[in-house]
Amino acid sequence: MTHEDHHEAKTLGVGKAIAVLTSGGDAQGMNAAVRAVVRVGIYTGARVFFVHEGYQGLVDGGDNIREATWESVSMMLQLGGTVIGSARCKDFREREGRLRAAHNLVKRGITNLCVIGGDGSLTGADTFRSEWSDLLSDLQKSGKITVEEAAKSRYLNIVGLVGSIDNDFCGTDMTIGTDSALHRIIEIVDAITTTAQSHQRTFVLEVMGRHCGYLALVTSLSCGADWVFIPECPPDDDWEEHLCRRLSETRNRGSRLNIIIVAEGAIDKNGKPISSEDIRNLVVKRLGYDTRVTVLGHVQRGGTPSAFDRILGSRMGVEAVMALLEGTPDTPACVVSLSGNQAVRLPLMECVQVTKDVTKAMDERRFDEALKLRGRSFMNNWEVYKLLAHVRPPVSKSASYTVAVMNVGAPAAGMNAAVRSTVRIGLIQGNRVLVVHDGFEGLAKGQIEEAGWSYVGGWTGQGGSKLGTKRTLPKKSFEQISANITKFNIQGLVLIGGFEAYTGGLELMEGRKHYDELCIPFVVIPATVSNNVPGSDFSVGTDTALNTICMTCDRIKQSAAGTKRRVFIIETMGGYCGYLATMAGLAAGADAAYIFEEPFTIRDLQVNVEHLVQKMKTTVKRGLVLRNEKCNENYTTDFIFNLYSEEGKGIFDSRKNVLGHMQQGGSPTPFDRNFATKMGAKAMNWMSGKIKESYRNGRIFANTPDSGCVLGMRKRALVFQPVTELKEQTDFEHRIPKEQWWLKLRPILKILAKYEIDLDTSEHAHFEHVSRKRSGEAKV
Repeated sequence: MTHEDHHEAKTLGVGKAIAVLTSGGDAQGMNAAVRAVVRVGIYTGARVFFVHEGYQGLVDGGDNIREATWESVSMMLQLGGTVIGSARCKDFREREGRLRAAHNLVKRGITNLCVIGGDGSLTGADTFRSEWSDLLSDLQKSGKITVEEAAKSRYLNIVGLVGSIDNDFCGTDMTIGTDSALHRIIEIVDAITTTAQSHQRTFVLEVMGRHCGYLALVTSLSCGADWVFIPECPPDDDWEEHLCRRLSETRNRGSRLNIIIVAEGAIDKNGKPISSEDIRNLVVKRLGYDTRVTVLGHVQRGGTPSAFDRILGSRMGVEAVMALLEGTPDTPACVVSLSGNQAVRLPLMECVQVTKDVTKAMDERRFDEALKLRGRSFMNNWEVYKLLAHVRPPVSKSASYTVAVMNVGAPAAGMNAAVRSTVRIGLIQGNRVLVVHDGFEGLAKGQIEEAGWSYVGGWTGQGGSKLGTKRTLPKKSFEQISANITKFNIQGLVLIGGFEAYTGGLELMEGRKHYDELCIPFVVIPATVSNNVPGSDFSVGTDTALNTICMTCDRIKQSAAGTKRRVFIIETMGGYCGYLATMAGLAAGADAAYIFEEPFTIRDLQVNVEHLVQKMKTTVKRGLVLRNEKCNENYTTDFIFNLYSEEGKGIFDSRKNVLGHMQQGGSPTPFDRNFATKMGAKAMNWMSGKIKESYRNGRIFANTPDSGCVLGMRKRALVFQPVTELKEQTDFEHRIPKEQWWLKLRPILKILAKYEIDLDTSEHAHFEHVSRKRSGEAKV
């Protein structure tokens, strides 16, 4: 990569103007995207304009189109909805309206438009672009614009960002706002669960999503619902019988409540709507259960955006500016989106077409096709839901294999969800499942018991580790562990935990040479707030910790904004891994985030202090600095606090805050519940196959490298990787992987905090096509 690449980004926008608008239904995280578009636009030297009230503002012009400044997007990151307003606009649908919009843009010299909205808004943008040259010649003929103005605005570039809580846009894994909507739903489901249990009630919950069942489906996975109704997969004709039988079975197994989730667009096989009232009446009439309906409505659109949506919005905003400024008259209008954790650019109209195909397939009752078009991620969710909700646990006692499940390391939210799905999928496969208390120590001491179906009931939403977890490693108790493996006839081990689970796995591999008993398949499911397990881009529990940090930073920022001229220094967890500090920095809008992976000197600290001194001269009189707990043994949190206090005398005062163990607690976020549930199911399926493979002469003997794996999320897929192969990729002294994908997001954090740094534009989101994307999509 040449040095020129670096400087290109800073001058890419000189002489250009970008307008940003939000249109259609609002979604949490839109503000993060607007903020990123404005700041990165200004960073590249472009002028950036807000268009207030969506397309309506574009048509009306005047004061609706205003130039944005760096400060004008401050304190926006943590606000829900859209600060610049959104409106459904009839005028823009008519050519006359689009003519007025074109006139408003040309007069201001704007030729780049960033549209944040749903499929309707993005289709409108594409129409606008295709008519652009005709609109210009009309304006020129009628004398509204001059020949020079028309020449300057020859072509219009358009980039779309999908902002919609429904997650109904094909080609994107997650749309901006979906994760936050799930947060709102899960908060309510958790609250309803407690009252339902007190009264032994059945609750029917109706969630939004228009014609898309994503919210309903993920909610049902995240709360272990008894049944979900989604438009893509209408229930069989005798569903009334099946539903009532299912509800009474759950009650007979000792559960005190039933939860049924209904998507607002739910239909039966003939396309007739199924409403939450219909379901309530059915349950009351047939079973006589005390049944209540709760329609969640607009609560789902409200509230603060989750950490995921803020990071998604910010990353997409950066990518949108780059796509606009690199655009030529020949590049098709594109959508920037996230696939796995990779930013991608997709042709806008291809995505819109596939999205329309889904609706058409549903209208024509081709439901299987509709499900396929929703993408692999949606289908995987559906498969796991069907497995966990619709299969009756086997009654027979002749179990095929015995698998033990345990937690290792420090507690992380979502561990219980992983245990629950591992246990239940194991039982569905006809296996005997044992749970081990207190990690390897419990395995050595024989703290092992058999788990039935209801043992793990209601575990999905519970934080911490219900089995108990310890950091102890297995090596020094191989004798006792081997004896217990024989005593309990354990044929496979599922280790759910952090770096200790991984190093424990490596020790088990080593121990196989001396102890035949250890020659059984095992799999590690990464679960730790630090996100430092080699072989996986994400760990169960990280998302929950990130949201906890974010919420605290929001409150601290409010306090700092109130007192003015105050800088907060916040210490986050993570061991030597800077993931939490970096991502929380992006999500909370920090001025700096100090991490171990990016060494810093006293000069860097000086630059940061100077930067804050300059910031205090603007309208934004507050600062937020994050420090990872082990980023530097000498520049401690106290040292940095003292340095800032001394250097900031008379300009700002400093405060410090160590977040501590609150980052390990709390109820797991929807992402962690869903991720853990799918990881558990996938691990157990792999386990059954591996045990069968290793069966020789009436016993299990597994001593190949691929019989001890880490199950990890890599870019767009869940993959099993032998622990021994991951050794090369590990820095054991600092307990982190040698290469970490999120480090390339660090420049974004600095640019958004107004540092004049070089943005490496060589790692670009590539242009992809949707058809190809269908087969290679995230398999989470």
